[in-house]
Amino acid sequence: MEQIREHFETNFNITHQDWQIFASKLICQKFPKKSTILKKGETERYLSFIEKGTIRFYIPNEDKDLTFGFIFKNAFVSAYDSFLTQSPCTYTVEAIEDTVLWRLTYDDLQVIYNTTKIGNVIGRKACEDLFLKKSKRELSLLNETAEVRYLNLFSERPELIKQIPLKYIASYIGVTPQALSRIRKRIS
Repeated sequence: MEQIREHFETNFNITHQDWQIFASKLICQKFPKKSTILKKGETERYLSFIEKGTIRFYIPNEDKDLTFGFIFKNAFVSAYDSFLTQSPCTYTVEAIEDTVLWRLTYDDLQVIYNTTKIGNVIGRKACEDLFLKKSKRELSLLNETAEVRYLNLFSERPELIKQIPLKYIASYIGVTPQALSRIRKRIS
């Protein structure tokens, strides 16, 4: 819990009193590598902060899964569209490696919004971060080649290349694993 407190103190200047309210609502959950955090069709009940691990978002498919997002430690994570609407999720959320999440339920987050001075700022920041990641990915898919997407990924998020299986990276940049192999050969 100290990691999330340090993050909030650094980024939000949270008061001791607000932290006490916030901390009293946090639930720590651990997920082993390759475990499902949220299945397609379930409703997202949590906004989480990743203390340790990597999360993958994907659309399950009979032929192959379509990976469309990764989130790393020290970041907020949620199937946010499902969380906001409290309706079933259209994709799956998975822990790629052993993962520790500090989680707030939807109802507890509403309490924090209403009883703390900093709650709305933290909620807004989490929302903005999730939106910016989504927007950047969409624009990349529309404006860049697969090779440029891979190179950007490699320069912006080198941890991805080390932590995530290449088949997930290929899906994320919109190519087959074979095409990714050819891209990697060209640029090496």
